[in-house]
Amino acid sequence: MKIINWQDDGYQEFLNELYNRPDCPKTIEDAVAAIVADVKEKGDAAICHFLKKFDSLDLTPAGFRVTEEEFAEAEKQLDASAKEAIHLALANIQDFARRQMPENWTCTPREGVMLGEKFTPMERVGCYIPGGTAPLVSTVLHTAGIAAAAGVKEIVAATPPKKDGSIHAATLYALKAAGVKEVYRLGGAYAIAALAYGTATIRKVDKIVGPGNAYVAAAKKLVYGKVAIDMVAGPSEIMVVADAKTNPACIAADMLSQAEHGSGLEQAVLVTDCPDIPAKVIAAIEEQKKSLKRNETIDRVLEKGVFMIVAKNMDEAIEIAGAYAPEHLELMIEDAEKRAYDVKAAGAIFIGQWTPEPAGDFTAGPSHVLPTGGTARFFHGLTVTDFIRRSSLVKYNRGSIAKEIPAIEKFAEMEWLDAHGNSGSIRNKI
Repeated sequence: MKIINWQDDGYQEFLNELYNRPDCPKTIEDAVAAIVADVKEKGDAAICHFLKKFDSLDLTPAGFRVTEEEFAEAEKQLDASAKEAIHLALANIQDFARRQMPENWTCTPREGVMLGEKFTPMERVGCYIPGGTAPLVSTVLHTAGIAAAAGVKEIVAATPPKKDGSIHAATLYALKAAGVKEVYRLGGAYAIAALAYGTATIRKVDKIVGPGNAYVAAAKKLVYGKVAIDMVAGPSEIMVVADAKTNPACIAADMLSQAEHGSGLEQAVLVTDCPDIPAKVIAAIEEQKKSLKRNETIDRVLEKGVFMIVAKNMDEAIEIAGAYAPEHLELMIEDAEKRAYDVKAAGAIFIGQWTPEPAGDFTAGPSHVLPTGGTARFFHGLTVTDFIRRSSLVKYNRGSIAKEIPAIEKFAEMEWLDAHGNSGSIRNKI
């Protein structure tokens, strides 16, 4: 864990390095490129090979897909409180999604002209559900649950299997609750390639959504264009902006919540205008670690990815937050709700001390699939509109097109596209 003060030499250089955190290592991108090419060329045979290589499973293509019996068994294994939590979160997430649903509309801006938009759900979408180091049950609801609210007819899921080939019971129950019937026990880059290109057993999808490790992110980047993707999301990150009144225990708990994710590439950053806070937070982190189970994972992040920044004042702290553009931003400060509108970029903003980031991970409503690595400057979190096709509607009558043909002809002349001009001109001759 590193503490740096605005008065320290190298302060600005440190901030610049933080803002420009590195992309996926080239070694990973090269390895992923080979995997994706193999799946594209060899289909099911490549999937069988990678299942054995990465997941120690010797399966035929007939075993890729989860069976109805497995869904039924998962439901039996899950206790009532787990089911209630899943349905509570799903209801909240889908309620938020439905509030975002766009509606078809038309207008008549000029006499004889109708313009508008229509919105149509995608037909087949693939959701990647991480499960390697931890079964991310909530990701099912934050991807497939939103796709279902959008009206997507075919929602496909891929998730890594356990060592015995099974899928975590809570994950399967959540998938069924979200309306997913087609689930494949596939993980990592080869799962993304299978969804993007299709095989004899797995039909390709129109879009792939969902978070994952660096290999998944690299694969999504590579297949973009063959299919649509939501974003290239990498290791999790959180930034907490806190003032002197914030309880250090809350800051520590929330930073640890992201440090435990698993890859060791996660970041947890505190920005404060109070010089006394960092030491208190570090002490709280060490104390809370004693009762946590994933300390090996957490320690990797504490060593390289936890930073405590003492800013000159709160205005600078807010400026740092926007420049860092974190996946998750917590504002534990006075006037937090007002100051949230001063932040230039963040995937999701959690307002006030009583709004822990894991509420967003699980039950709040907005999707927890969010941009990382500073990409919140130009990407946004997954929403219902990511599952919907938008089409413009344009209609002229004879009189209205006649009024604009001279302008159409002039544009065609300027752009040396006489066939374009003729397309307008000919309508004045018939």
